[in-house]
Amino acid sequence: MSSPKNVTPANLNGDASSSIIRASIVQASTIYNDTPKTLEKAERLIAEAANKEKAELVVFPEGFIGGYPRGFRFGLAVGVHNEEGGDEFRKYHASAIHVPGPEVTKLAEMARRNNVYMVMGAIEKDGYTLYCTALFFSPEGEFLGKHRKVMPTAMERCIWGYGDGSTIPVYDTRIGKLGAAICWENRMPLLRTALYAKGIEIYCAPTADGSKEWQSSMLHIAMEGGCFVLGACQFCLRSDYPDHPDYLFSENAQGNKDTVVSPGGSVIISPLGKVLAGPNFESEGLITADLDLGDIARAKLCFDVVGHYSKPDVFNLTVNEQPKKSVTFVSKSVKADDDSESHANHLDL
Repeated sequence: MSSPKNVTPANLNGDASSSIIRASIVQASTIYNDTPKTLEKAERLIAEAANKEKAELVVFPEGFIGGYPRGFRFGLAVGVHNEEGGDEFRKYHASAIHVPGPEVTKLAEMARRNNVYMVMGAIEKDGYTLYCTALFFSPEGEFLGKHRKVMPTAMERCIWGYGDGSTIPVYDTRIGKLGAAICWENRMPLLRTALYAKGIEIYCAPTADGSKEWQSSMLHIAMEGGCFVLGACQFCLRSDYPDHPDYLFSENAQGNKDTVVSPGGSVIISPLGKVLAGPNFESEGLITADLDLGDIARAKLCFDVVGHYSKPDVFNLTVNEQPKKSVTFVSKSVKADDDSESHANHLDL
Protein backbone atom coordinates (compact mmCIF):
# COMPACT_ATOMS: atom_id res chain seq x y z
CA MET A 1 0.00 0.00 0.00
CA SER A 2 1.36 3.40 -0.91
CA SER A 3 1.80 5.96 1.83
CA PRO A 4 0.03 9.33 1.85
CA LYS A 5 1.96 12.31 0.55
CA ASN A 6 4.31 13.85 3.13
CA VAL A 7 3.76 10.91 5.48
CA THR A 8 6.62 8.69 6.59
CA PRO A 9 5.76 4.97 6.87
CA ALA A 10 5.89 3.51 10.36
CA ASN A 11 9.43 2.54 11.35
CA LEU A 12 9.82 -1.23 11.17
CA ASN A 13 12.82 -1.50 13.52
CA GLY A 14 10.73 -1.06 16.65
CA ASP A 15 11.68 2.60 17.18
CA ALA A 16 8.45 4.45 16.56
CA SER A 17 9.69 7.73 18.06
CA SER A 18 9.57 9.59 14.74
CA SER A 19 7.05 7.54 12.76
CA ILE A 20 3.82 8.88 11.32
CA ILE A 21 0.94 6.52 10.60
CA ARG A 22 -2.51 7.14 9.20
CA ALA A 23 -5.60 5.89 11.02
CA SER A 24 -9.29 5.90 10.06
CA ILE A 25 -12.36 5.44 12.24
CA VAL A 26 -15.44 3.97 10.58
CA GLN A 27 -18.55 5.77 11.83
CA ALA A 28 -21.44 3.71 10.51
CA SER A 29 -24.43 1.63 11.54
CA THR A 30 -24.79 -2.12 11.83
CA ILE A 31 -27.31 -3.81 9.53
CA TYR A 32 -29.40 -5.28 12.31
CA ASN A 33 -30.34 -8.97 12.38
CA ASP A 34 -28.20 -9.55 9.27
CA THR A 35 -24.58 -10.33 10.05
CA PRO A 36 -23.66 -11.38 6.47
CA LYS A 37 -24.79 -7.99 5.12
CA THR A 38 -23.01 -6.22 7.98
CA LEU A 39 -19.81 -8.02 6.98
CA GLU A 40 -20.33 -6.89 3.37
CA LYS A 41 -20.76 -3.32 4.58
CA ALA A 42 -17.60 -3.62 6.69
CA GLU A 43 -15.65 -4.87 3.69
CA ARG A 44 -16.70 -1.85 1.60
CA LEU A 45 -15.75 0.57 4.36
CA ILE A 46 -12.39 -1.08 5.02
CA ALA A 47 -11.55 -0.89 1.32
CA GLU A 48 -12.57 2.78 1.25
CA ALA A 49 -10.42 3.56 4.29
CA ALA A 50 -7.42 1.73 2.82
CA ASN A 51 -7.69 2.89 -0.78
CA LYS A 52 -9.09 6.42 -0.53
CA GLU A 53 -7.86 7.46 2.90
CA LYS A 54 -4.61 5.45 2.72
CA ALA A 55 -5.22 4.23 6.27
CA GLU A 56 -2.87 1.75 7.92
CA LEU A 57 -5.22 1.26 10.89
CA VAL A 58 -9.02 1.00 10.69
CA VAL A 59 -11.15 1.11 13.85
CA PHE A 60 -14.85 0.21 14.06
CA PRO A 61 -17.40 1.10 16.78
CA GLU A 62 -18.65 -1.02 19.67
CA GLY A 63 -20.77 -3.97 18.60
CA PHE A 64 -20.57 -3.25 14.86
CA ILE A 65 -20.79 -6.97 14.06
CA GLY A 66 -23.95 -8.24 15.77
CA GLY A 67 -25.18 -4.77 16.70
CA TYR A 68 -25.39 -2.56 19.76
CA PRO A 69 -28.99 -3.15 20.94
CA ARG A 70 -29.89 0.46 21.65
CA GLY A 71 -33.49 0.73 22.82
CA PHE A 72 -34.02 -3.04 22.98
CA ARG A 73 -35.70 -4.17 26.20
CA PHE A 74 -35.92 -7.92 25.60
CA GLY A 75 -39.18 -7.97 27.61
CA LEU A 76 -37.27 -7.34 30.84
CA ALA A 77 -38.09 -5.40 33.97
CA VAL A 78 -37.20 -6.14 37.58
CA GLY A 79 -38.80 -9.50 38.36
CA VAL A 80 -40.44 -9.65 34.92
CA HIS A 81 -39.67 -11.34 31.60
CA ASN A 82 -41.79 -12.60 28.73
CA GLU A 83 -41.74 -14.95 25.73
CA GLU A 84 -41.54 -12.19 23.15
CA GLY A 85 -38.43 -10.80 24.82
CA GLY A 86 -36.90 -14.25 24.80
CA ASP A 87 -37.47 -14.48 21.06
CA GLU A 88 -35.83 -11.08 20.58
CA PHE A 89 -32.78 -12.43 22.42
CA ARG A 90 -32.84 -15.51 20.17
CA LYS A 91 -32.49 -13.22 17.13
CA TYR A 92 -29.76 -11.18 18.80
CA HIS A 93 -27.87 -14.34 19.74
CA ALA A 94 -28.15 -15.55 16.12
CA SER A 95 -26.48 -12.33 14.92
CA ALA A 96 -23.51 -12.76 17.26
CA ILE A 97 -20.34 -14.54 16.14
CA HIS A 98 -18.03 -17.24 17.45
CA VAL A 99 -14.45 -16.16 18.21
CA PRO A 100 -12.60 -17.71 16.50
CA GLY A 101 -15.07 -18.65 13.79
CA PRO A 102 -15.93 -18.21 10.11
CA GLU A 103 -16.76 -14.50 10.46
CA VAL A 104 -13.43 -13.87 12.18
CA THR A 105 -11.69 -15.66 9.31
CA LYS A 106 -13.50 -13.38 6.84
CA LEU A 107 -12.52 -10.27 8.78
CA ALA A 108 -8.89 -11.40 8.88
CA GLU A 109 -8.95 -11.82 5.12
CA MET A 110 -10.38 -8.30 4.73
CA ALA A 111 -7.49 -6.91 6.78
CA ARG A 112 -5.00 -8.86 4.67
CA ARG A 113 -6.54 -7.86 1.35
CA ASN A 114 -6.47 -4.19 2.32
CA ASN A 115 -3.10 -4.35 4.11
CA VAL A 116 -4.38 -2.75 7.34
CA TYR A 117 -4.38 -3.31 11.05
CA MET A 118 -7.98 -3.44 12.22
CA VAL A 119 -9.90 -3.20 15.48
CA MET A 120 -13.46 -4.46 15.09
CA GLY A 121 -16.29 -4.17 17.61
CA ALA A 122 -18.32 -7.38 17.72
CA ILE A 123 -20.86 -9.27 19.78
CA GLU A 124 -19.24 -12.61 20.59
CA LYS A 125 -21.14 -15.73 21.57
CA ASP A 126 -19.66 -18.43 23.78
CA GLY A 127 -22.35 -21.04 24.13
CA TYR A 128 -25.45 -19.00 24.94
CA THR A 129 -23.65 -16.18 26.73
CA LEU A 130 -22.81 -13.05 24.75
CA TYR A 131 -19.84 -10.75 25.21
CA CYS A 132 -19.14 -7.27 23.90
CA THR A 133 -15.72 -7.73 22.32
CA ALA A 134 -13.04 -5.90 20.38
CA LEU A 135 -11.18 -8.03 17.80
CA PHE A 136 -7.66 -7.26 16.57
CA PHE A 137 -6.25 -8.11 13.13
CA SER A 138 -2.93 -7.62 11.34
CA PRO A 139 -2.22 -6.68 7.69
CA GLU A 140 -0.92 -10.23 7.22
CA GLY A 141 -4.44 -11.54 7.80
CA GLU A 142 -3.72 -12.77 11.30
CA PHE A 143 -6.32 -12.67 14.06
CA LEU A 144 -4.22 -11.26 16.90
CA GLY A 145 -6.72 -11.74 19.70
CA LYS A 146 -9.56 -10.05 21.56
CA HIS A 147 -10.62 -7.87 24.46
CA ARG A 148 -13.89 -8.67 26.19
CA LYS A 149 -15.62 -5.76 27.89
CA VAL A 150 -14.99 -6.33 31.59
CA MET A 151 -17.99 -4.37 32.86
CA PRO A 152 -21.21 -3.99 30.85
CA THR A 153 -23.19 -0.88 31.73
CA ALA A 154 -26.67 -0.86 33.30
CA MET A 155 -29.15 -2.91 31.19
CA GLU A 156 -26.25 -4.38 29.16
CA ARG A 157 -25.58 -6.64 32.16
CA CYS A 158 -28.82 -8.50 31.42
CA ILE A 159 -27.63 -9.57 27.96
CA TRP A 160 -23.80 -9.63 28.07
CA GLY A 161 -21.37 -11.56 30.20
CA TYR A 162 -18.37 -10.02 31.96
CA GLY A 163 -14.84 -10.21 30.58
CA ASP A 164 -11.94 -11.11 32.87
CA GLY A 165 -8.28 -10.13 33.16
CA SER A 166 -7.15 -12.66 30.57
CA THR A 167 -8.32 -10.46 27.68
CA ILE A 168 -6.80 -7.04 28.35
CA PRO A 169 -4.14 -7.16 25.63
CA VAL A 170 -1.80 -4.55 24.20
CA TYR A 171 -0.22 -5.71 20.94
CA ASP A 172 3.29 -4.57 20.00
CA THR A 173 2.86 -3.91 16.29
CA ARG A 174 4.95 -2.14 13.71
CA ILE A 175 2.63 0.88 13.88
CA GLY A 176 2.83 1.09 17.68
CA LYS A 177 1.43 -0.61 20.76
CA LEU A 178 -2.26 -1.19 20.13
CA GLY A 179 -5.06 -1.90 22.60
CA ALA A 180 -8.68 -1.10 23.41
CA ALA A 181 -11.22 -0.39 26.10
CA ILE A 182 -14.93 -0.42 25.28
CA CYS A 183 -17.42 2.35 26.07
CA TRP A 184 -17.85 3.16 29.76
CA GLU A 185 -15.10 0.83 30.94
CA ASN A 186 -12.96 3.74 29.70
CA ARG A 187 -14.21 5.51 32.81
CA MET A 188 -12.62 2.82 35.04
CA PRO A 189 -9.29 4.30 36.26
CA LEU A 190 -7.75 0.94 37.17
CA LEU A 191 -8.48 -0.59 33.75
CA ARG A 192 -6.92 2.43 32.08
CA THR A 193 -3.90 2.13 34.37
CA ALA A 194 -3.46 -1.52 33.36
CA LEU A 195 -3.38 -0.50 29.69
CA TYR A 196 -0.95 2.32 30.40
CA ALA A 197 1.32 -0.11 32.27
CA LYS A 198 1.37 -2.34 29.19
CA GLY A 199 2.69 0.59 27.19
CA ILE A 200 -0.36 1.39 25.07
CA GLU A 201 0.35 4.01 22.40
CA ILE A 202 -2.74 3.76 20.18
CA TYR A 203 -5.71 3.55 22.52
CA CYS A 204 -8.88 2.48 20.69
CA ALA A 205 -12.17 3.29 22.37
CA PRO A 206 -15.12 1.67 20.55
CA THR A 207 -18.24 3.06 22.17
CA ALA A 208 -22.00 3.55 22.01
CA ASP A 209 -21.79 6.89 23.81
CA GLY A 210 -22.43 9.65 21.27
CA SER A 211 -22.83 12.41 23.85
CA LYS A 212 -20.84 15.62 23.73
CA GLU A 213 -19.76 14.93 27.31
CA TRP A 214 -18.00 11.78 26.08
CA GLN A 215 -15.49 14.00 24.28
CA SER A 216 -14.17 15.10 27.68
CA SER A 217 -13.33 11.49 28.58
CA MET A 218 -11.50 10.95 25.29
CA LEU A 219 -9.46 14.14 25.76
CA HIS A 220 -8.62 13.26 29.35
CA ILE A 221 -7.47 9.72 28.48
CA ALA A 222 -5.20 10.99 25.70
CA MET A 223 -3.48 13.41 28.06
CA GLU A 224 -3.48 11.09 31.08
CA GLY A 225 -2.06 8.13 29.15
CA GLY A 226 0.19 10.07 26.81
CA CYS A 227 -1.32 8.11 23.94
CA PHE A 228 -3.40 8.58 20.82
CA VAL A 229 -7.11 7.99 21.48
CA LEU A 230 -9.47 6.85 18.73
CA GLY A 231 -13.06 7.05 19.92
CA ALA A 232 -15.34 5.18 17.48
CA CYS A 233 -19.14 5.39 17.69
CA GLN A 234 -21.95 4.33 15.35
CA PHE A 235 -24.10 6.89 13.58
CA CYS A 236 -27.64 5.47 13.40
CA LEU A 237 -31.10 6.62 12.39
CA ARG A 238 -34.29 5.08 13.74
CA SER A 239 -34.69 3.46 10.30
CA ASP A 240 -31.47 1.48 10.89
CA TYR A 241 -33.19 -0.50 13.65
CA PRO A 242 -35.90 -3.15 13.26
CA ASP A 243 -39.54 -2.18 13.80
CA HIS A 244 -40.69 -3.25 17.23
CA PRO A 245 -43.22 -1.62 19.59
CA ASP A 246 -41.18 -2.49 22.68
CA TYR A 247 -38.04 -0.61 21.64
CA LEU A 248 -37.47 2.46 23.80
CA PHE A 249 -36.40 5.58 21.89
CA SER A 250 -37.40 9.19 22.23
CA GLU A 251 -41.01 10.00 21.44
CA ASN A 252 -39.93 11.74 18.25
CA ALA A 253 -37.90 8.72 17.14
CA GLN A 254 -40.85 6.37 17.50
CA GLY A 255 -42.77 8.16 14.78
CA ASN A 256 -39.95 9.46 12.59
CA LYS A 257 -37.68 7.01 10.80
CA ASP A 258 -35.15 9.79 10.02
CA THR A 259 -34.58 10.69 13.67
CA VAL A 260 -30.95 10.32 14.75
CA VAL A 261 -30.77 7.88 17.67
CA SER A 262 -26.98 7.45 17.77
CA PRO A 263 -25.20 10.67 16.77
CA GLY A 264 -21.68 9.32 16.39
CA GLY A 265 -19.11 11.80 17.63
CA SER A 266 -16.11 9.70 16.57
CA VAL A 267 -12.88 11.53 17.27
CA ILE A 268 -9.08 11.16 17.12
CA ILE A 269 -7.01 12.97 19.78
CA SER A 270 -3.24 13.24 20.20
CA PRO A 271 -1.24 12.65 23.41
CA LEU A 272 -0.82 16.44 23.58
CA GLY A 273 -4.59 16.90 23.80
CA LYS A 274 -5.06 18.13 20.25
CA VAL A 275 -8.14 17.03 18.34
CA LEU A 276 -6.75 15.67 15.07
CA ALA A 277 -10.04 14.68 13.41
CA GLY A 278 -13.71 14.87 14.32
CA PRO A 279 -15.88 14.80 16.23
CA ASN A 280 -18.45 14.02 13.54
CA PHE A 281 -22.03 14.36 14.78
CA GLU A 282 -23.53 14.70 11.31
CA SER A 283 -23.46 11.44 9.34
CA GLU A 284 -21.89 8.11 8.58
CA GLY A 285 -18.36 8.45 7.26
CA LEU A 286 -14.64 8.01 7.84
CA ILE A 287 -12.70 10.08 10.37
CA THR A 288 -9.02 10.06 9.39
CA ALA A 289 -5.85 11.56 10.83
CA ASP A 290 -2.08 11.23 10.68
CA LEU A 291 -0.60 10.15 14.02
CA ASP A 292 2.90 11.44 14.74
CA LEU A 293 4.13 8.86 17.23
CA GLY A 294 6.83 11.29 18.31
CA ASP A 295 4.06 13.13 20.19
CA ILE A 296 4.05 10.31 22.73
CA ALA A 297 7.58 11.11 23.93
CA ARG A 298 6.84 14.83 23.76
CA ALA A 299 3.83 14.36 26.03
CA LYS A 300 5.63 12.12 28.51
CA LEU A 301 8.43 14.59 29.13
CA CYS A 302 6.24 16.17 31.78
CA PHE A 303 3.79 13.39 32.66
CA ASP A 304 4.26 9.60 32.48
CA VAL A 305 1.39 8.16 34.48
CA VAL A 306 3.01 4.75 35.19
CA GLY A 307 6.59 6.02 35.01
CA HIS A 308 8.20 9.08 36.55
CA TYR A 309 4.82 10.51 37.63
CA SER A 310 3.72 7.40 39.53
CA LYS A 311 4.22 6.80 43.26
CA PRO A 312 4.68 3.03 43.69
CA ASP A 313 5.76 3.49 47.32
CA VAL A 314 2.24 4.78 48.00
CA PHE A 315 -0.02 3.37 45.25
CA ASN A 316 0.06 -0.10 43.70
CA LEU A 317 -2.21 -1.96 41.28
CA THR A 318 -2.38 -5.74 40.93
CA VAL A 319 -4.06 -7.12 37.80
CA ASN A 320 -5.27 -10.74 37.81
CA GLU A 321 -4.79 -12.02 34.24
CA GLN A 322 -5.91 -15.57 34.98
CA PRO A 323 -8.98 -16.68 32.98
CA LYS A 324 -11.99 -17.25 35.23
CA LYS A 325 -14.04 -20.36 34.48
CA SER A 326 -17.22 -21.35 36.25
CA VAL A 327 -16.55 -25.08 35.83
CA THR A 328 -13.22 -26.96 35.76
CA PHE A 329 -13.17 -30.64 34.82
CA VAL A 330 -10.51 -33.06 36.05
CA SER A 331 -10.34 -36.14 33.82
CA LYS A 332 -10.74 -39.61 35.30
CA SER A 333 -7.30 -40.68 34.06
CA VAL A 334 -5.64 -37.79 35.88
CA LYS A 335 -7.62 -38.56 39.01
CA ALA A 336 -6.66 -42.22 38.79
CA ASP A 337 -2.98 -41.32 38.41
CA ASP A 338 -3.23 -38.98 41.38
CA ASP A 339 -4.87 -41.71 43.47
CA SER A 340 -2.19 -44.25 42.51
CA GLU A 341 0.59 -41.83 43.37
CA SER A 342 -1.06 -41.01 46.69
CA HIS A 343 -1.43 -44.75 47.44
CA ALA A 344 2.23 -45.41 46.61
CA ASN A 345 3.35 -42.57 48.86
CA HIS A 346 1.21 -43.99 51.65
CA LEU A 347 2.91 -47.42 51.26
CA ASP A 348 6.35 -45.79 51.35
CA LEU A 349 5.45 -44.22 54.64
